[in-house]
Amino acid sequence: MINKRILTVGSGLAVALSVAACNTDNLTNLNKNPNSPEDVPASTLFTTATVDAVGRWFGGYDLRATEFIVQHLAEVQYPDEDRYTRLTGGSTAGFFDNPYITHLEDWTKVIQKGEAANQAGIYAPALAMRTWSFSYLTNTWGDIPYFDALKGDQTGGSLAPKYDAQKDIYADLFVQLDKVSKDIAAAGANAGDLGSGDPIYGGNLTKWQRFANSLRARLALLLVNKDPATANTQLTAAFTAPGGLLQSNADNAELSWPGDGVYNNPWANFFSTRDDNRVSLALINLMKSLNDPRISLYAQPSPDDGTYKGAPNALTADKAAVYICCSSRITAQMFPGNTAYGFYGGTGNSFPSFLMTYAEVALIQAEAANRGLGGLTPAQAAAFYVAGVTASIEQWGGTAAQAAAYLTDPNVVYVAGTTGLVRIAQQKWLALYADGGTAWAEWRRTCVPYTISPGANASRANIPRRLQYSTTERSVNGANLTAAIAQQGADAFETRMYWDTNSAAAPTYPTTFTCGLRGSAPAP
Repeated sequence: MINKRILTVGSGLAVALSVAACNTDNLTNLNKNPNSPEDVPASTLFTTATVDAVGRWFGGYDLRATEFIVQHLAEVQYPDEDRYTRLTGGSTAGFFDNPYITHLEDWTKVIQKGEAANQAGIYAPALAMRTWSFSYLTNTWGDIPYFDALKGDQTGGSLAPKYDAQKDIYADLFVQLDKVSKDIAAAGANAGDLGSGDPIYGGNLTKWQRFANSLRARLALLLVNKDPATANTQLTAAFTAPGGLLQSNADNAELSWPGDGVYNNPWANFFSTRDDNRVSLALINLMKSLNDPRISLYAQPSPDDGTYKGAPNALTADKAAVYICCSSRITAQMFPGNTAYGFYGGTGNSFPSFLMTYAEVALIQAEAANRGLGGLTPAQAAAFYVAGVTASIEQWGGTAAQAAAYLTDPNVVYVAGTTGLVRIAQQKWLALYADGGTAWAEWRRTCVPYTISPGANASRANIPRRLQYSTTERSVNGANLTAAIAQQGADAFETRMYWDTNSAAAPTYPTTFTCGLRGSAPAP
């Protein structure tokens, strides 16, 4: 089920332009730029920040890094990212640098405006979104500038902020998400809202509470291997917080793009001028083995014979080129149609980007129930699992009947215990298609699917556990970066961040092999 409310970027920009026009009155003040308003409305800032953030995390970050790491996609031309040779700190510097100087700064301004007006409906959505983006940053690099960040423009803060430990960052992310749901509840009818400036929920504050609580549950579960006690505490808090969790696909946090050629779905925008990515062999093979009805919703049939065929990851350029003609392009739902390489179907320019979905939330609840966490019991796990799988299929355009039939497959039906944990994780990996950052974090925690490992021609023998820090930081914040590396460990793909550790508590996933090491995975 796709939210049909379309992003009102045009009206937001119109407001910004009208505000700019109002600043031309005092022509004697040469220190003021009449084309750059000093007081941009909170709603305009929120729209701009949200569009920027979703475009970044689901655009270049997704399609230049994480979708290849987690092997939803593979490259059939220029396979440098797929082989990890272009995932160095220089090549990925923008993923680290740009959020701080764009959307994180703008959301901070929205928060300041909302708090000054004592309107939770203004600042709470911005706080939720800022926390969401910071979670991508810390889950990608580990220790990052956090507490001292975003203070160096007008508040006299340091322009070289220190790096904070991921453990401390996570503790504060939970505090911020708790504040979102509770402050909205406390404000009641006086909360105010962003109205049409909110391209996610259109000012619906109950849904912002549900998003914040659901994000809290996502982050809590990432801690389950490292700190199961905190994971349990935070899951319980998320499950019982005001507003509750996402309750159906109607609550999905999604940004529906206008598809007007200016504001397009990031995947469709990317593929409008490129034809170098395909759906991966890992994804296609798993979906075939499970008779998964989403295969036609995630991929297009290979043009050579009309079947679904994946491309292997991490091939050299000459070997990858063999698959240009003979493997599946991404779903027509997200493909732009006419491209520089021809017409391959699809109206994907306006397809939404999913920040968080009910499918993921139900699968989080299924795992919590399996483990007996968050006040849930193992007896509840199957129902949550069925709800999550069904929601994912329907989210992408499938039917309840398809989901019901799929859930009777012996390799799909929920089974208690460790087998159930593996199947929940497997379904989450499938459901998180097109959200490579979250899928990568989950894979590092679970190692499911087990078959994911570097291809024979990858530049490294291990699936990356993190990305290297931006090379820009070495020149502008070198001392603090050096301290962060000393604290966390080498600035290397193999270095594990705080939460990325094997579980010492039952139930857990099989660990009879080295997760993500080439040649060590068990047979599928």
